[in-house]
Amino acid sequence: MSKFGNEYPLGLTQIFCQTPTLRVNSRFNTMIRAFPQTNNIVIRPIQYRDLESVEQLCAEASEAESPNCSMVREKPLAIRRWYGILKVLSLFPNPFQDSFCIHVAEFNQQIQGLIQVSPFNRTGTTWRVDRVAVDPVILQNEAASESEVPTTSLVTSSDIGSLLLRYCLEKVWQARTWILEIDIHDNSALALYRKNGFQRLAHMTYWGISPELLQELSHREPDLPNLLPVSNADAQLLYQLDTMAMPPLVRQVFDRHIQDFKTSLFSSVAEGVRQLFSRTEFVSGYVFEPQRKAAIGYFQVQLCRDGSQPHVAQLTVNPAYTWLYPELMAQMARVTQEVPAQALHLSSSDYQPEREEYLERVGADRIAHTLVMSRSVWHKLREAKPSAVEGLQLSDVLQGLQPSRKPVPGRISLLKSIKREESKPDSTHPAKPPASPESGSSVQDLVNRASKTEPRGEDPCC
Repeated sequence: MSKFGNEYPLGLTQIFCQTPTLRVNSRFNTMIRAFPQTNNIVIRPIQYRDLESVEQLCAEASEAESPNCSMVREKPLAIRRWYGILKVLSLFPNPFQDSFCIHVAEFNQQIQGLIQVSPFNRTGTTWRVDRVAVDPVILQNEAASESEVPTTSLVTSSDIGSLLLRYCLEKVWQARTWILEIDIHDNSALALYRKNGFQRLAHMTYWGISPELLQELSHREPDLPNLLPVSNADAQLLYQLDTMAMPPLVRQVFDRHIQDFKTSLFSSVAEGVRQLFSRTEFVSGYVFEPQRKAAIGYFQVQLCRDGSQPHVAQLTVNPAYTWLYPELMAQMARVTQEVPAQALHLSSSDYQPEREEYLERVGADRIAHTLVMSRSVWHKLREAKPSAVEGLQLSDVLQGLQPSRKPVPGRISLLKSIKREESKPDSTHPAKPPASPESGSSVQDLVNRASKTEPRGEDPCC
């Protein structure tokens, strides 16, 4: 695991300035030489005055977006449109308070880069990097001065991106794993993420099915006798299906639970409003196996009612029931016939060879290839100082076990012990027992003294 997220403090204006608690090694010295001017870089949350610069930065630095049918990537929100609403919602506990987590890198009072992250699951143990954008002027200056000025004297795009990533890795303490998805041809992004400890998790392939092919597939009657609608009561079945449909490593990184397959009332209302503005509609269903009492197939189609964008489908099939691919594809094709004709986009992973084989056989087109990368983060906990532990004494540790006062023998126990001593036969020494050196009096005197305080006619042993 990479040490970038654990060894370097990410204070905004104190980056590489406070080093008393750091372990100085060769990598740390290398990073100091790589970031000569980062003391003036400030990383902070986005503000309203940054909206115009951020929109220009996203428009200039954005690449061709892949279809929004991935199980990892999520389509970024329009920042200016939703800024006010999400800022107001962030004042109250709500499921979307972390969905608008955007930070910018400011250098010489100018926005040089931004990063947008969001939680991937409900528990917040896995977060994803939605977007990292750097000012194209930095890229142009970096390319123009590559042969004139040494790279160690410049603030490069890799420097800005690395600082943004490490800031988020340190800031989001509840995240144990980070994931992201990038195009396989984006070499600069691949180098940036690999430099910061991200490793390959899976390959994603995006497929496009033309409207003509959808119409041809819709003529087939699907054989799905146990096709049921999806509700919150089926979250357990969908969770088990999702667990069976992915390898152990991917399952561990995603870390999904049953609540990830449930929809709250607040989320339902928000999704309804979003569909109303975007002119979309969701249709979903799952195939139930009555003998095993388990879900063996699931599909969800996002239909576009105005024909402005392609339809998006998500498909999950149990690896033991690959014969469901033609049936579910026919069902989704029949659903798309109710809206204006558009292409259907869906994705497949490299651990789903049966799906890719079927899509190639029916004539689907490969439209994009992406790479899913992940990185684990273990934050260091502050340890107690050794001097504080060494200063503890045994009496301080065991103070709770010490008696509060010196024990005093009771009256009844004293009389019982005297009678026990008198009842013992002693042929060699019939004389009276000697007096105690501490008290200076005989045992008989103690008995007489105790009997004077006792009222007559009472048996002390009763």
